[in-house]
Amino acid sequence: MSDGDKRAEIDLVYLWVDGSDPKWLAKRNAFTGNLAENTAINCKGRYTDNDELKYSLRSVEKYAPWIRKIFIVTDDQTPSWLKNTGTKVIITDIKDILPQECLPCFNSVTIEHFLYKIPELSERFLLSCDDMFINKPVLPDTFFAADGFPIVCLNRKPFKRLVMFWREHIRRKPLLHYSKTIANAAELIKKRYGVYYNAMPHHNIDAYLKSDCQRVAENIFKKELEVTFANHIRSYNDIHRIIYQYAALAEKRGHLRYTNKRESFYVRIYKKEDYKRLEKYSPTFFCANDSQHVNDDDRLRLKACLNDYFPEKSSFEK
Repeated sequence: MSDGDKRAEIDLVYLWVDGSDPKWLAKRNAFTGNLAENTAINCKGRYTDNDELKYSLRSVEKYAPWIRKIFIVTDDQTPSWLKNTGTKVIITDIKDILPQECLPCFNSVTIEHFLYKIPELSERFLLSCDDMFINKPVLPDTFFAADGFPIVCLNRKPFKRLVMFWREHIRRKPLLHYSKTIANAAELIKKRYGVYYNAMPHHNIDAYLKSDCQRVAENIFKKELEVTFANHIRSYNDIHRIIYQYAALAEKRGHLRYTNKRESFYVRIYKKEDYKRLEKYSPTFFCANDSQHVNDDDRLRLKACLNDYFPEKSSFEK
């Protein structure tokens, strides 16, 4: 295969966990020592498996069949419905990419910093959580420009830094963990490159260059990221993976594109009105997010919705 053919290859990476697995639960609970916590950082919704991955794979096979390989990064688990698909879908255990000192790890923020270490991962790759779905046909140029650099899709938030400062320092109210990790990344980029990016992740499938991730993690921000690497569970000094996208923009190795609700829509599954908005906007991508606000009835509603959108089994299912 020529270098040009290899550069054209695009893989997809998922992070997945089955939070109902007794073995995994026992391992997590033995480490955290907190079985009843219900926060954004550590709640049932953070780890619950609603079969989202199954439906997400259905959406990928239907709307992005050109993806070369699909890597599912897990913690000693395999979806019960996944059949042996040969070379297309590959289970990658976190112990094969994380340093020993990071284990055990129940912090997806930490895991995401080591995805470039996945064996045989293509130079150009996409990253998805299991609750992200493709709703319309997409092509490689949806994610990568003609020069090979990733298209960085963000939500426009021009006053985000000011809003976060007001919340933290005027109202004296802590930021949500998600916002704090992004702010941590943005401040590091500001210090290194002299530019602050207010724009936030669009919370859906993102594009990366493996070599750029390696360079940022092992050279540019090696010392700074070591703090996150030490966090076995989510912590407020975590650094979000958006640092790779901000760095790509600062180095002109990425192309910024602001998204809207018709391109990328975020469904809060405990909000019935969000399902109506999903139908109204009919976006290219959508994310169906579980959280500390969600109950089991909400999860049943989600499954019914996903089955309506993606009723046909994929070739990856038993």
